[in-house]
Amino acid sequence: PLCIVEAMKMENVLRAERSAVVARAAVAKGDSVSVDQVLLEFEQGYERIGMPALAIQVATGLWMAWQLVPDVGGWLAPETAVARAIALKLLLLLLTALIAAHARLRVIPQLSARTLPLMAWHVAAVTLLAVGFVATGVSFRFGGIG
Repeated sequence: PLCIVEAMKMENVLRAERSAVVARAAVAKGDSVSVDQVLLEFEQGYERIGMPALAIQVATGLWMAWQLVPDVGGWLAPETAVARAIALKLLLLLLTALIAAHARLRVIPQLSARTLPLMAWHVAAVTLLAVGFVATGVSFRFGGIG
């Protein structure tokens, strides 16, 4: 059991539906609690790797751009097919980073039933951007974006 809540002289045992790690107990034994009050906070397993993975993606994206088009000015004013593919890939990377940062800093900390649709929008947007990454990556095999 995660905890036991006593209400009207009855003990209610709260159990977890799946494995989780309690990060913090928001109440102490004997505290009175109200409706919708947070009792326990759980460790967010994927949050620990999400932002570092994004940082690696940004670093490797910039490294790839520099390897293929060493002139940074070519990234902003692409004249060749490969430079256009790099510019698109960097734009997709920037959009992904902005959406992920917004989700991590603004949406996830206040995640609730009310904000769940906004979180779903973030997931859908990042998924579409990932499809764009794949399509752009395939274009490198064929010489870039014509």
